[in-house]
Amino acid sequence: MNNIQAYLLREIADIEDGNNIQGAFNIRSDSMSIGRQSTKNIEIVSKTGVSGMDIFIKPNTVGESVHIPVVMTQSGLKEEVYNDFYIGDNADVEIVAGCGIDNCGSHDSEHDGIHRFYVGKNAKIKYVEKHFGSGSGSGKRILNPVTEVYMEEGSTCEMEMVQIKGVDDTERKTVAELKAGAKLIVRERLMTHHEQRAFSDYAVSLNGEGANADVVSRGVARDNSYQKLDLKIVGNAACKGHTECDSIIMDNGRILAVPALEANDVDASLVHEAAIGKIAGDQIIKLMTLGLTEAEAEEQIINGFLR
Repeated sequence: MNNIQAYLLREIADIEDGNNIQGAFNIRSDSMSIGRQSTKNIEIVSKTGVSGMDIFIKPNTVGESVHIPVVMTQSGLKEEVYNDFYIGDNADVEIVAGCGIDNCGSHDSEHDGIHRFYVGKNAKIKYVEKHFGSGSGSGKRILNPVTEVYMEEGSTCEMEMVQIKGVDDTERKTVAELKAGAKLIVRERLMTHHEQRAFSDYAVSLNGEGANADVVSRGVARDNSYQKLDLKIVGNAACKGHTECDSIIMDNGRILAVPALEANDVDASLVHEAAIGKIAGDQIIKLMTLGLTEAEAEEQIINGFLR
């Protein structure tokens, strides 16, 4: 593993040493697997016909993890990858994905990752996906993730979706279908700057009694960047759904939030909250009294906001 690959893995998956990863993993670099390991309870199998993997997690698997990070270092490379996760009943596992692109050339590099999760009854997963771009080239760093979650009765899915920085264009799509008693928690954090664009689209269907979804997106748009957030929850049963857009604009940044709530059951309780604006002046002043410059104060506020 070279220095650039190691750097990207630290940013997107907190992997310090690619040779000492615990649990099941597959590391993909420039359209090739450079390391894979299955465990007794988690099996990773390559797909046939398309690029990607099937990940099988046995029922009652508890306390294990799967790492499937992707790094790209070749300018002009474009790939589409399909990964399907089959999580057995009563399992409780962590799945760490994410993609880092380092583009030092003049051609666009793009990774389109389609992840589908089939979450068994009473299973629980935590899914962490981080995106990051670096490199001095004029070619774009493009990431278009698609996440589909199909949740059986009593299951729980907690998702942390983060765009750290350096991604020039992204179209993010998340679809979730929840059966009775299922619970979905999403925390999305997006940072854009320069001329970057980020589109994020959520479509969540609460199909069973007692289903619950809480989707919160926080964004910071700096320079001339643009973000658009579509948040839709459909309540088809006695359920609870909450969406929230909480964003900061700076410089000439722009953010558009489009909420959509559809209640198809008299006992569906759906709520949306939104707040978009600049950093409050009194917040900056308070931090400046501690010896920070105005720029340092702004960075402190943004770092805390995106945690």
